[in-house]
Amino acid sequence: MTVDITTSTPDEVLAAVREMEALNPRSLNARMGIEVIEASAERLVATMPVEGNTQPYGLLHGGASVVLAESLGSIGSALHAGPDKVVVGVDINATHHRAARAGLVTGVATPLSVGRTLSVWEIVISDEEGKRVCTSRITCLVRERPPGA
Repeated sequence: MTVDITTSTPDEVLAAVREMEALNPRSLNARMGIEVIEASAERLVATMPVEGNTQPYGLLHGGASVVLAESLGSIGSALHAGPDKVVVGVDINATHHRAARAGLVTGVATPLSVGRTLSVWEIVISDEEGKRVCTSRITCLVRERPPGA
């Protein structure tokens, strides 16, 4: 991935996301049906189906919401960090506001602070009616890429 997120078009940034996804086609994101549909320096947007990501009562699993949030925050952090860095999540929290029972949920991630060592993102997950399902915040540590990685 060699895109400069601050000067690239949204289509170029989305292409860089596709490059990241291609590194592991059997990733958790793929298994959960997470699809990044928009990517820029200002925000990332992804959808995830409720079906297949539910708890025993048929509601969207809270952990699935956290996976969507962590995925968006980590991708955004990696894009901002650039190709010579790696990012790892060091903190995430989530407040679950209401249940989703069917359809798609949409996560919108916006950077709160993007620095050389820490990257903090807020992720709002909504149902198809636009009702907020979950609010999450993730902090990622930005590190130098180890040699050979």
